[in-house]
Amino acid sequence: MTESVSLTVIGMKCGGCETNVTTKLKAIDGVLSVNASSKEKVVNVDFDAEKTNLDVITDAIIDAGFTVETS
Repeated sequence: MTESVSLTVIGMKCGGCETNVTTKLKAIDGVLSVNASSKEKVVNVDFDAEKTNLDVITDAIIDAGFTVETS
């Protein structure tokens, strides 16, 4: 089952940051697509919920050196 999530990510300041986050997330089995925008401070992720979950995605972004804002 494919799910989509839009996360507010604090600390992305440039294209290099976008690439860093995108590379980390695409390495996760089950992540189908990633669109990171440093300008909007948003990362959109489509993923297979049978292979991964939001916690794994969030942990990967934190591991990349950024903060995921939760409401």
